[in-house]
Amino acid sequence: MVITGVPAEKGTCLAREHFASRLGFILISAGCAIGLGNVWRFPYMVGQYGGAAFVIIYLIFLLILGLPIMTMEFAVGRASQRSIALAFNNLEPKGSHWHCFKWIGIIGNYLLMMFYTTVAGWMFSYVPKMATGELAGKSPDQVAQVFDSLLADPVALVIWMVVACTIAILICGLGLQKGVERITKVLMICLLAIIGVLIIRSVTLPGAQAGIAFYLAPDFSAIFSSPDNFFEACYAAMGQAFFTLSIGMGSMEIFGSYIDKSRSLFGEAVAIGALDTLVAIATGFIIFPACFAFGIQADAGPGLVFITLPSVFENIWLGELWGALFFVFMSFAALSTIIAVFENILSFAMDQWNWSRRKAVTINLILIPLLSLPCALGFNLLSAVQLPGVGDIQSIEDFLVSNNILLLGSLVFVSFCVYKKGWGWSNFLAEANTGKGLRFPSWLKGWMMVGVPLFVGIILVMGWTPIIQTWLGLS
Repeated sequence: MVITGVPAEKGTCLAREHFASRLGFILISAGCAIGLGNVWRFPYMVGQYGGAAFVIIYLIFLLILGLPIMTMEFAVGRASQRSIALAFNNLEPKGSHWHCFKWIGIIGNYLLMMFYTTVAGWMFSYVPKMATGELAGKSPDQVAQVFDSLLADPVALVIWMVVACTIAILICGLGLQKGVERITKVLMICLLAIIGVLIIRSVTLPGAQAGIAFYLAPDFSAIFSSPDNFFEACYAAMGQAFFTLSIGMGSMEIFGSYIDKSRSLFGEAVAIGALDTLVAIATGFIIFPACFAFGIQADAGPGLVFITLPSVFENIWLGELWGALFFVFMSFAALSTIIAVFENILSFAMDQWNWSRRKAVTINLILIPLLSLPCALGFNLLSAVQLPGVGDIQSIEDFLVSNNILLLGSLVFVSFCVYKKGWGWSNFLAEANTGKGLRFPSWLKGWMMVGVPLFVGIILVMGWTPIIQTWLGLS
């Protein structure tokens, strides 16, 4: 791989930084994809929709939706050697306006950080709570009160949010190779090691076999019991397969701009998708055996992480250690995503305005915590701020990103790579298939032109339907 570039002369763009190794690229891209959706949302949906039956449907949609779009993001990044700030400018036909999307994309990155850093702060705060025995001897109701108290404390939420922001952005400030790549590789390797340790502890609990059977044996009756259940499960699987990869707003495109042409991009996307899915599925082997061992509902939603599982750890030998390790794992998953998105934000500023990395870090170290304040205060001082059908500030910000910007952005990348008025199919294929590894099938053009936009449109419409019904008083 090319060594990190040195600054060019004043007044010109900085030389492009590159990853030092392929492993760094895969682990960092996977780190961006691996987030709280894997270790929080995925197990919840598996529990709700019949165990392994849902996993099968999810994998199908991951293959036909997520990985092709990820490949297109990587291709735009590698061909342009720039973030979304200049990527479309460099590749689009003269007189076209694809580059206007960059402003929507960067807004999406900031919006994601405005709520994700607060949620990451929850994970950080639970590490000392578990390690010091603060939750020891408490009933599930008392554990719930601890979590509610955390949300009601604006000072604590702001402090932990600032901690998450500061750690991540200072890592990015060290540079691509010395900071982002080196530290994220350590984080990801530690994350995988902690998963392994927690799985061994969970599957060896008395009664854990029932949880393993639930997770591995498909129960299609939970999905096919009615047409409504089937469509609801498919919608959930589509959404998870789509959102888990963080595609649509340039957070994957940036890493494409940091790699050389030695490997085909579809093969790299498959490797990253496989690692992302492995972590999501492995998390189920932590949660479901433990839930079944102690007779706890596996579809308990977000409360499963902050209320139910701490109670489970209380019933395990060395429970404080296992609980602390679990929340270290959760913190690493959140931090890897934050680092990746911060890197995209910094690279945007460096490309768009020719800022140095130090200047971009300094400004964003102030800006991002300030922008994140409404979410941190939205659970207490600003709790009255609600959008009907959506919820509090955190829910609003999440909805804007997950149900709108990611979807619309994905349509932009797909259209840009498929149509002649954009970059074009032949240019995309040539870039995607350069290097060793799996080649992107040329016969998928029809699917990318019709099938992918159709399914993305379905996710978009189904996300808005209940909200509009609420606004119209129909639900």
